Amino acid sequence: MRLLLLLLAALLAAPAVCAREPWPEVRWEALVPQGWDPSAEFKDLDFASLDDADPRAIAALERLRKIWDAAPVDPAFHGKKARIAGFALPLERQGDKVTEFLIVPYFGACIHTPPPPANQIIHAKSGRPLAGVRMMAPIWTYGVFGVRRSDTQWGVAGYSLTVDKVAPYEEPRKKK
Repeated sequence: MRLLLLLLAALLAAPAVCAREPWPEVRWEALVPQGWDPSAEFKDLDFASLDDADPRAIAALERLRKIWDAAPVDPAFHGKKARIAGFALPLERQGDKVTEFLIVPYFGACIHTPPPPANQIIHAKSGRPLAGVRMMAPIWTYGVFGVRRSDTQWGVAGYSLTVDKVAPYEEPRKKK
């Protein structure tokens, strides 16, 4: 019994190693399965020669949306604990805090047409309201990835993320 109490006291006095566990960074290009080319079916089309009102441009945009909404994802990300930098698009709010949002790789994604491919949109959800998640705010999002397609008002997400925390994005400091 004394040994058990000593062990418990040592554990309580020791620094929390789990709390300091590093979050590996996921880069956006890693979310695209190897070999998938989002522009493969459009190599024969000269977009510069098309006007926005041209029926060929409208048909190409509709075809692009179908292909990008069905973009493949990498199942290896399912259950992966990581962090990713991106821009937020709030979906669900509780006051001035957010519980559900999209993460996209570049400023303006999903607000402009077409939205990125599904493998470049992450549907993030938090069990508690989060501060600092504003429209197109650059943030780090930390959590566990899932491979689950969801259709939102801004586009089709190919990945999900159960959010643990968010933090403002800061440019990496250059080494001197």
